[in-house]
Amino acid sequence: MSKTQSFGITGFGGYVPRLRMQRSAIAAAHQWMAPGLRSHAKGRRAFCSWDEDSITMAVEAARDALENHPRDTIASITLASTTLPFADLQNSTIVAGALGLASEVRTLDVGHSQRAGTSGLIAALRQGNAPALFIASDRPRGKPASGQEIGFGASAAAFTLGSDKVIATLLASSSRTALFVDHFRGEGASYDYYWEERWIRDEGYLKLVVDTVETTLLEADISATEVNHFILAAPFKGVATAVIRKLGIAAEAEADELQADCGYSGSAHGLLMLAHVLERAEPNQIIVLAGFGQGVDVLVLRTTDAIGSFRPQRGVSGALADAQDHVAYLRLASYENAIDLEWGMRAEKSIKTALTEQYRASDQLPGFVAGRCNGCGTIQFPQLPYCVNPACNASRAEFEAQPLFDEPAQVLTFTGDWLSYYPAPPLYVGFVQFDQGARLLMEMVDVGAAGLDVGTPLRMVFRIKDVDKVRGYPRYFWKATPIQA
Repeated sequence: MSKTQSFGITGFGGYVPRLRMQRSAIAAAHQWMAPGLRSHAKGRRAFCSWDEDSITMAVEAARDALENHPRDTIASITLASTTLPFADLQNSTIVAGALGLASEVRTLDVGHSQRAGTSGLIAALRQGNAPALFIASDRPRGKPASGQEIGFGASAAAFTLGSDKVIATLLASSSRTALFVDHFRGEGASYDYYWEERWIRDEGYLKLVVDTVETTLLEADISATEVNHFILAAPFKGVATAVIRKLGIAAEAEADELQADCGYSGSAHGLLMLAHVLERAEPNQIIVLAGFGQGVDVLVLRTTDAIGSFRPQRGVSGALADAQDHVAYLRLASYENAIDLEWGMRAEKSIKTALTEQYRASDQLPGFVAGRCNGCGTIQFPQLPYCVNPACNASRAEFEAQPLFDEPAQVLTFTGDWLSYYPAPPLYVGFVQFDQGARLLMEMVDVGAAGLDVGTPLRMVFRIKDVDKVRGYPRYFWKATPIQA
């Protein structure tokens, strides 16, 4: 149990993948053997494209939160997830590189529980003494025809922490440890194994969560009737409603579970709901965030008068609105590696990453850093030893760093390739023209029904470039995507 008020949340952001699968399409695909899924067929669930994972979602959520914050002041970054792509390689280091953070930044990965997000946030708030970035990102997978497949989603949420312009302070927090096994996923397993729902609800949420929330509210000297927003992420419907009823919290305080357009996104979901609540919160409101998983975490937060001074780049609301509808269930199954498709001989290429060259180019590739020649103003990526302008040829030592990931851009040329192997055909490639003068041949992703045209506005997104399936190593880089879904 602890209290703190001097260090708190200074900004927030969120990300939900643009791709949304109609739950009715999932239910229809399994109707022959699981007709009961029809009762869960309302709304849409978010799912990652083939080139998205918990790292790429974390980058996008952090960009949303860092819109108005200087990046060079961030002293640490923590990434919480149960679906990180690497078991022994620090995932947060990749995120830090993509965000262009200083090499002195302290990085940390947190996982192995649905409480990874709430536990990590409590630790960051309690131990914080310098500006920090906390991110929760998760993409839980459900076995085909399961309630998890139709109910799960994917998302990420990010929070900047510090002592300047704090928008929400931590009044009290507490954690309770209990080996209450509601579900588990063994080492190397693809899917979680869940126990009986009624047992989890009645013995887990309605006892462990209720007891811990009551204890934390008492410590914070806050009554249940004073709570303005109550956040509890759960993979089952109606759990939060039952909990607040037992606690005596007003029904209107229950936060939107974001089921209609996202789905339950594991350890990140409570944090995503928190970012969504902060978008609409008013000064001096009480927010209670509870996390459940082999115990309980509870945070009691109070918003400050500065809550209206911060706005994320898009926010959770903007990410939810930026959606592409899909009804082809096999697309979801393919992206989730639930089926093994025959892609032909063109897919049989070996992709081995030269880790030495990856390190040598670490000042350019992760952060998408071009160089502006101070002699003639030419912008080039990648940065070569000399300026590409034949009339200049200035040394690279004369270049000024010019990150491209936030620069406005548009389509200059494009083609849709159905012949080359690509996990989401067709492969769109073409020249991207940046407003500040850079021009680059790039891959274009998440192209919707509107397609592409010369002049289509683009934004840059951090994605998986390709995957070395022999060695199990994904490479990351930046791609272009239409601003409009």
